[in-house]
Amino acid sequence: MIPVDLPVNVQVAFACIALLLSIASGISIMLQRRRPERDYGELRQRVKTWWVIVLVFAVAVLINRTTSVIVLGLISFLAFKEYLSLIPTRRTDHRVLFWAYLAIPLQYYWVWAGWYGLFIIFIPVYVFLWLPMRMILIGETQGFLRAIGTLHWGLMICVFSLSHMAFMLVLPAENNPGGGAMGLLIYLVFLTEINDVAQYVWGKSLGKRKIVPKVSPNKTFAGFLGGVLSTAVLAVPLALWLTPFTVYEALGAGLMIGVAGFVGDVTISALKRDLGVKDSGTLLPGHGGILDRLDSLTYTAPLFFHYAYFLHY
Repeated sequence: MIPVDLPVNVQVAFACIALLLSIASGISIMLQRRRPERDYGELRQRVKTWWVIVLVFAVAVLINRTTSVIVLGLISFLAFKEYLSLIPTRRTDHRVLFWAYLAIPLQYYWVWAGWYGLFIIFIPVYVFLWLPMRMILIGETQGFLRAIGTLHWGLMICVFSLSHMAFMLVLPAENNPGGGAMGLLIYLVFLTEINDVAQYVWGKSLGKRKIVPKVSPNKTFAGFLGGVLSTAVLAVPLALWLTPFTVYEALGAGLMIGVAGFVGDVTISALKRDLGVKDSGTLLPGHGGILDRLDSLTYTAPLFFHYAYFLHY
């Protein structure tokens, strides 16, 4: 059921997303029928998973603030759990992990309460200072730096960074007459994912020169530049519907999302390459793990949030 106060522009945005996915579903079925000798199983799997992702996202933003915060907090929990499943941890650290996991509901409580002051310092100040002290009390010094660095970085990308998406939903709706409280989040997520797709398409079409071959061999300068420019161009008309941005602010937002999305992508790629794994998990069929799908957002979410916050809130 669509909330009665849902801005018309947001309704149109969700309708357009559903239309795009319907077209993608139709194309995958048509390709399989026209070329039965080829296996399009992965493509169909990816499209089905995108339907699930969009439905979960819709639940997260359309029902009410409490549901939105809970769903996005659960996403952070799953991302952090997946992250820890990849990283070797010391047996003595298991007691410390309790406090790391406890930071997740507390961080999202500050979001739900709209308490920006504590939201912005809770993890990078209080949690980051408490966790090493708790490790010291256990008394194990072997591997201390690696262990605390692992926890700090995991909380930073999986909880602190991603929680900025939830805080967009508690910003004053009156500051964004066209898109309301949800417009900024839809704008961010859509452009981040479009940037990923555009970089892939441009890279496959024109890419020759590798940009970071030791980290992600498929990334090329053509893919990077094509994705960033495509995202920046698309950011301007979308901003008129979903954000309070001016044309120049929207162009800046698009460029920032394009660059930051690339950095987030290759950062998680570097992590996986260091650990010797291709995907971070198997939670999302056709996509890998949840971190594989959220990698770009770990950078775009906090940067875009503060860009919008300091310009209009």
